Amino acid sequence: MKTRQYYIAFKSILHREIVRFTRIWVQTLVPPAITMTLYFVIFGNLIGERIGEMGGYSYMAFIVPGLIMMSVITNSYSNVASSFFSSKFQRNVEELLVAPVPTYVIIAGYIGGGVVRGLLVGLIVSLVSLFFVDMQISHLFSVMFTVFLTAVLFSLAGLLNAIFARTFDDISIIPTFVLTPLTYLGGVFYSIELLPGFWQGVSHANPVLYMVNAFRYGFLGITDVPLTVAYGIILGFIAAFYGAAWYLIHTGRGLRH
Repeated sequence: MKTRQYYIAFKSILHREIVRFTRIWVQTLVPPAITMTLYFVIFGNLIGERIGEMGGYSYMAFIVPGLIMMSVITNSYSNVASSFFSSKFQRNVEELLVAPVPTYVIIAGYIGGGVVRGLLVGLIVSLVSLFFVDMQISHLFSVMFTVFLTAVLFSLAGLLNAIFARTFDDISIIPTFVLTPLTYLGGVFYSIELLPGFWQGVSHANPVLYMVNAFRYGFLGITDVPLTVAYGIILGFIAAFYGAAWYLIHTGRGLRH
């Protein structure tokens, strides 16, 4: 009986999250497609012709997986961060805290919404990329597994941001000063093999590097990092972020005033 109640609660939260961002699709789904189109045109067509091949592939084909991953990271993160903080700001989240719903169901509902938006935007960007390059998939499992885990990870990161945020400005600090630099320096536009030894070591401290390379391996079959290490790091961050989110929501830290 309880299992059915928990499923209804999860489905209700997930449905609300999906309706929330699809209702304003012009603001949530269209801008990423336009932004990535500009990346394809500027970096792929214009700059890519001067750079030539990278990793044995055209520069456009090389950066496409990274750009798709970048859109997934940004949208899965922002969806949960903005939605959960809005619920906290409007005190809707207090209804969930007093309801007979386990903490993991609440987390799963919000994370599910972030994952759906991230994957949907990733699909849109992938379709846009077909106008610029012939897509190929070498390892379908790596593509699906990596993009799903990455969407989960950054949805959890967005949830943590929303829990600690006190104002709407706070939910933009992490994306601006942490997420964007990590993404741009995560091997989206280049192979770290081009970097000097010291900076290669520094790059290995960037978790986004492992996600981008695991995803690129699924498309092109090339990677700068071992896949086992990449998946281990992603799963480790998911476990850590989930544990932190569960504890904070369960105890009401940053939610009850």
